[in-house]
Amino acid sequence: MSIRSTAKALILKDGKILFNKCNDMYHGEYYSLPGGGQHQYETLPEALVRECLEETGYTVIPIRFAALCEEICMDEGFRRNYPDYAHKMYHIFICELLDVEQKQPTEKDDMQVGCKWVELNSLKNCYILPKIFNENINGIISNTVPIFLGSEYIEYNHG
Repeated sequence: MSIRSTAKALILKDGKILFNKCNDMYHGEYYSLPGGGQHQYETLPEALVRECLEETGYTVIPIRFAALCEEICMDEGFRRNYPDYAHKMYHIFICELLDVEQKQPTEKDDMQVGCKWVELNSLKNCYILPKIFNENINGIISNTVPIFLGSEYIEYNHG
């Protein structure tokens, strides 16, 4: 059994959050936080900085650990073909930009079509995955201590 440890960045700037804009055949267009899988012998903050630079072109500084959630994909075909991605732990960090200059992203996720800054007050109009994150985003931002968002079973995997 393999559980994928992922580091995700909640990057705030001028009343906006940076998202990866994604598209796939099961979910259509959606947004997800930048970040991704932790490599062996890599710390979560190191994974977060590397993944954000690869996916968005921005260098970030993790400020604080904010939330944890778990996601388990129920699709048997996906579990068989991608066992390392079927069960994920999301470690969500509040981050700041080290430099506002954006470089060219070097390694976007398969479903990622770009990046987008989204106004905090328009998040209710966005389809954000994982859903458990979307339902708790304001609490993640406003809490001063980390929170456990819970576990979610999903039918199909996403980026």
